[in-house]
Amino acid sequence: MNGILWKLATGVPWRDLPERYGNWKTVYERYRRWAADGTFDAILTHVQVHDDSVGRIEWTVSVDSTIVRAHQHAAGARKKGSPAGRTGRPGRHSGGHGAG
Repeated sequence: MNGILWKLATGVPWRDLPERYGNWKTVYERYRRWAADGTFDAILTHVQVHDDSVGRIEWTVSVDSTIVRAHQHAAGARKKGSPAGRTGRPGRHSGGHGAG
């Protein structure tokens, strides 16, 4: 477990795992197997349930909108090449007279 945690914390390649954690390939295979069979999900769920039952988890969620980017069209920006008086529908202009 310590080898997996060390690798995830440092981000180094598996082959650079220090020898004190054992053979890098064994540690990698164990990590891959536990990720696939749900072992990590089960550990997280257990810790969350336990810590929530003793009041160690505060379930407040906060989103800082200063880092959320909106697409330019979501903000009402004009499309490139759109004249100022267009309604957005082809062949129609706002405030103009109809043909015929």
